[in-house]
Amino acid sequence: MKVLVIWRLLTVGGVNAGWRNRAIYFKKHGIDTEFLYTTDHGGLHIMEDVAKVYLTKDKQEIIKIINDNAYDAIIVVDTGAAYKWIKKAKYKGPILIEARTPELIKLQPHLKNFKGILPELIIVPSQYQMRLVSILTDAIPIQVIYNGVDTSFFRALPAEEIDLTSAPTLTKGKKIIGWIGRLDKRKNWPMLVEITKQIKNERNDIEFWIIGGAQSIQREEFATVWKGEDLTDIIKWFPVIPYQQMPHVYAKIRQSGGCTLATTKAESFGNTFIESMICGVPVVASNIMPINEIVVNGETGLLFRGQNVEDAVKQIYNIIDHPEIHQQMSQAAIQKVEEKFAIQVVADQYIDLLQKMVPTVIADQGEVNIP
Repeated sequence: MKVLVIWRLLTVGGVNAGWRNRAIYFKKHGIDTEFLYTTDHGGLHIMEDVAKVYLTKDKQEIIKIINDNAYDAIIVVDTGAAYKWIKKAKYKGPILIEARTPELIKLQPHLKNFKGILPELIIVPSQYQMRLVSILTDAIPIQVIYNGVDTSFFRALPAEEIDLTSAPTLTKGKKIIGWIGRLDKRKNWPMLVEITKQIKNERNDIEFWIIGGAQSIQREEFATVWKGEDLTDIIKWFPVIPYQQMPHVYAKIRQSGGCTLATTKAESFGNTFIESMICGVPVVASNIMPINEIVVNGETGLLFRGQNVEDAVKQIYNIIDHPEIHQQMSQAAIQKVEEKFAIQVVADQYIDLLQKMVPTVIADQGEVNIP
């Protein structure tokens, strides 16, 4: 089987990280995945070693790609323009939609008009996203399939395997709080700044690592505040960390007795949560959907109220100041991801779905299996 995934943004983020994991797993089960993006935001290194990647805005070239490759299915991720390309290519196979944008107003354009194309199904990564999508459409079935993490790649590394020399490096006597993602409005870096300011006033044994943000829209605004508020001693910023180094980043956070922190206002899923958890790092985040679908409060991490800075600081302290709680949460987090979010668990659901929709030829018997 051969499938094409169309998404307009080639980013370093959860959607592409999730699809990287799927593509690797799909390949082991006889499904080739190819990707078509229109805009590069620095994410090529995530995908290029696992699948064929097309990067173009040229409509004629896109139509040719669809025509030339005889895809068994096409999956469209939040790209409203794709339906016009698919129609012009006269593609006749099944079309699936992935609805990933967690904000109603930004999601609507991608589900508003299918240009005469009739998608088979809308796939969402959480119950929260299912509720959101159901507001915009009731004509197409919706199914939840969680994002998965490759538990052979992301795992709790033993001490002897950790790359302690590559950036970021541990500072003696500091517990590390990792903040991972884009520097933009939705990820809510201003709340992170307020949290670090409060902690800096209270103690000197904590260091924050910001991982990512090299191509974020608000990176310069953040840099101005970071320096202007005199936070360069407590916040270390690493705009580009290779994806392949991330298990080592999580391992160093765990080794320090730290945790990861998310200040995001909205998510459709949140890959960094399951990456952190499978590496044995507890998560501190807001008690909102779908985060509370992923992080079990008091078991695999701690959730704070809304965007409350004081409560967020309190929950950070509750983890890092109690090594026994940290250890319990670390083990529980690993177990939770293995049971619910491991790639072999969730990708099998996707494979079953594709196999039901795509006619397959059994070569040795000359039979066609049509669901």
